[in-house]
Amino acid sequence: MSIQTGDLGTASPTQSWRTPLVIIVCGCAIALLSFGPRSSLGFFVQPMSREFAWGRDVFALAVAVQNLLWGLGQPLAGAIADRFGVMRVICVGALLYAGGLLMMRYSTTPLSLNVGAGVLVGFGLSGCSFNLILSAFSKLLPPERRGLALGAGTAAGSLGQFLFAPFGVALIDQFGWQSALMVFATLMLFIVPLSSAVATPPAAEAKPSEAEQQSFTTALMEAFGHRSYVLLVLGFFTCGFQLAFITVHLPAFLVDRGLSAQTGGWVIAAIGLFNIIGSLSVGWLQSRLPKRYILSFIYFTRALATLAFISFPVTPATAIAFGAVSGLAWLSTVPPTSSLVAIMFGTRWLATLYGFAFVSHQVGGFLGVWLGGIVFERYGSYTPIWWLSILFGVLSALINLPIVEKPVARAVPAT
Repeated sequence: MSIQTGDLGTASPTQSWRTPLVIIVCGCAIALLSFGPRSSLGFFVQPMSREFAWGRDVFALAVAVQNLLWGLGQPLAGAIADRFGVMRVICVGALLYAGGLLMMRYSTTPLSLNVGAGVLVGFGLSGCSFNLILSAFSKLLPPERRGLALGAGTAAGSLGQFLFAPFGVALIDQFGWQSALMVFATLMLFIVPLSSAVATPPAAEAKPSEAEQQSFTTALMEAFGHRSYVLLVLGFFTCGFQLAFITVHLPAFLVDRGLSAQTGGWVIAAIGLFNIIGSLSVGWLQSRLPKRYILSFIYFTRALATLAFISFPVTPATAIAFGAVSGLAWLSTVPPTSSLVAIMFGTRWLATLYGFAFVSHQVGGFLGVWLGGIVFERYGSYTPIWWLSILFGVLSALINLPIVEKPVARAVPAT
């Protein structure tokens, strides 16, 4: 099957190369590159804090701002992508991402760190992360390939985490944190040429029956007046809280327990590796099981894994085991969440509506990172945040159960 529409409208013979396989491979490559450096930022906490005599709360605030702006920028990026096409948004996002990492490398004050690692990387991620890739997959691929493609796109982000975690630790150890950030910034530029493969048509060039289905305002009013969508958004908060806290603070937590930085790198890598399995499995399962049950099971599994992790002595074996179990449930919430949005409201405003759900995810991420730094500086321990993470996991497991998995009822216009 060849793709019939692209960012410039009807496909020409030169666009026949955009087969479903090419779209999936290039989209997964973008997800891998964009998620890798972001998931490795926790390894820069200690070297940068030592060099500039910062507390962990300083670095935590910068990454918290990044998470928040990533979320707040997602609906805007999604709306622009839905109206003008995905490729433009991804290119701008990649350039902002690279610029943020470059500014982070030259940061000598908390303010410059917040602007680079926080503002620029945050808005950059909103434009080139796997969220827009999943939206492009939903619009460009035939229905029978979407489920597995969504799982593959999410798994690619995890593969980035698996590869970049030990890669980042090795770069820091061998060449210093400054050189590591320079390498990361350079790699982000490869996203620009890859984005041509996932280009989607502007709204004006879409099929009239689809483009005229809803206005932007009507779509938002419909979504936020829909009980199942609101429950989905609330549950997604926990996903962001848990992921951001673990990504940023787990490496330092393990060092505090006497483990090496390399162990932290392998734990984060294990999360990424096992999430490949989890995301692909969920991508396959979501066409066979109710998605609300899958989400509920994932959140409850996270809560149990965290409870077990903090209840036993922390060793390299238990840390890697925690990473493996957490990885199975790491980003596997994303395929069923995006699929539920598409089921409820269709694909016309999918990037926008998933973007608003992602705001909730990133508000949770902001609080997870920021509160982790604040609590540690005040009490010298992350224990309160671990227990808060367990509580949120249980609540989200319950919140997702009443979700109704069917299209929203719409009035049929009179002929």
